[in-house]
Amino acid sequence: MMMRHLSVKHGATALSVAAAGTLAAATFFGSSTINTAQAELERPDSPTELIFETAWPSAITLWRPDKYFVNLVNTTAYDHVDIAYYDGGTFSSSTDMFDDVQAGSIDMGSDWPSYWEGRNTAFSLVTSVPMIFSPNDYMTWLWQHGGYELSNEVYGQYGIKWFPHNVATPEAGQRTNVAIESAEDYEGLRLRQCGRNQSRILEDMGASAVFTPGGEVYAALDRGVLDGAEFSVPEVDWNMGLQEVTDYVVGPGWHQPGPVSGVMVNQSSYDQLDDYTKFAVKQAAKATMMWSYTYFEETAGEYTDKFVESGMEITRLEDEVLDRVLELTEERLIEDARDNPDHAKLAVSMYDYLVTMADWREYQQPFMHGFTWDSMEDTHHQLIEIAEDHGVYEETMETIRDAKERNKDQAFWQPGDTYENHPVRD
Repeated sequence: MMMRHLSVKHGATALSVAAAGTLAAATFFGSSTINTAQAELERPDSPTELIFETAWPSAITLWRPDKYFVNLVNTTAYDHVDIAYYDGGTFSSSTDMFDDVQAGSIDMGSDWPSYWEGRNTAFSLVTSVPMIFSPNDYMTWLWQHGGYELSNEVYGQYGIKWFPHNVATPEAGQRTNVAIESAEDYEGLRLRQCGRNQSRILEDMGASAVFTPGGEVYAALDRGVLDGAEFSVPEVDWNMGLQEVTDYVVGPGWHQPGPVSGVMVNQSSYDQLDDYTKFAVKQAAKATMMWSYTYFEETAGEYTDKFVESGMEITRLEDEVLDRVLELTEERLIEDARDNPDHAKLAVSMYDYLVTMADWREYQQPFMHGFTWDSMEDTHHQLIEIAEDHGVYEETMETIRDAKERNKDQAFWQPGDTYENHPVRD
């Protein structure tokens, strides 16, 4: 675990101490009346000190959920853990964060999971699959349908504990210097794109996909090296200055409709935490995810207005293009599932969720997030067969059943319990 060189306690104020007591009583124990056992929460002799670095520089405001999460943990787990928050680039970078957390060079860091898909293609499913998963889908799948547990099986292979803490509103789409509405309009364009399958889909439509780090996107557009770039939600794109170097935005943001990021924790650092702190960290991740979604949803309207007022024109892809993107998305997803059992486990669990939701979602339109489509059930059946061939289908379904049963049971952690998952008492 990396030693920190600061003597102050981050977030340790009179207000935070009072808030910690209130939240521990009212939120964590589910009642304003604390019995004797609940009141006997053992405090360590000194808090565990951890280093957290956000993946993002100050101009890329995806750091907001990271700071919210750290402040919330420091408040609710006061005297148990003391997390020092550092700006992006202090010790690591967005693309090096995985290696540095895995090695223990830093204890905790935020991530963009698709950056790690070169290690394991299953990481591409943990955040923002093209077309099929909305923010609401990700929140429900992660916390109610086994997604959190299955994702941690993948991270755990690398000595990392992972907490999804940020889901933003759907990303804005490509900001370009030429209008794009048809498939033909993509021909020959050089576009910044994150995500292996997103890039392959662009290339299937005739564009050249170029991965460009966030800090280099503005300059590449300004010099004409790129014809357009996607990066994030409207507030983030605005603060990166993309309104100064592009004229159009291409909607909808099919490439990342449910952008999820998380907090990676070095497994050895995580193992040093007491059970109450582990519980508080998990609860803070869930609370931060709700905050991040509502924050970025609210600001999406505000900053879209700013882009329009600056002169940016909104264009929309033809329905035929979106149909083709969906077809390509499912082709790539099935191909990766055949090649990788980890990918198959996550993919079949996601489609199990989608099929479960289909009838409810269909008759509640237009009041639902997400949608259904004709090939969904067929893709689900193919994924079941693939997962069975890999020998991972039954264990995947058992993980889903266990997550659903624990959530229905609502047996919360209490002092003296070993904490593993929520809600659960082992």
